[in-house]
Amino acid sequence: MAEPEFTATGVRIDKRLRSLTRAGQVRIRDGRLQLLTSYGSEIDSAPVQAVRASKPWFASEDRALADLNGQRYSLTLGDHDPAPGEPGPPAARRFIEAVRRAAERDH
Repeated sequence: MAEPEFTATGVRIDKRLRSLTRAGQVRIRDGRLQLLTSYGSEIDSAPVQAVRASKPWFASEDRALADLNGQRYSLTLGDHDPAPGEPGPPAARRFIEAVRRAAERDH
């Protein structure tokens, strides 16, 4: 199995007004986007070509939207400040760019 092209842990994943997990994972690997619980169970997944990733105009830098399989998920990619000298969590912009790159590569 190939290394993930993008991985974020500690991700809050919401669907509508319902929180699905507060410490989930988002992973792009082998041309698929996966949303996982903190235990590694799959919430949803889809080929990256079928995923629409965007940033809500009113949201902070760590928020993104992912539309897959007819469902819209709100992702909060890191809601805490990193320790001094430590890199921060992946921001929404990095997630959106990773989805676009993976879709172009697999197209």
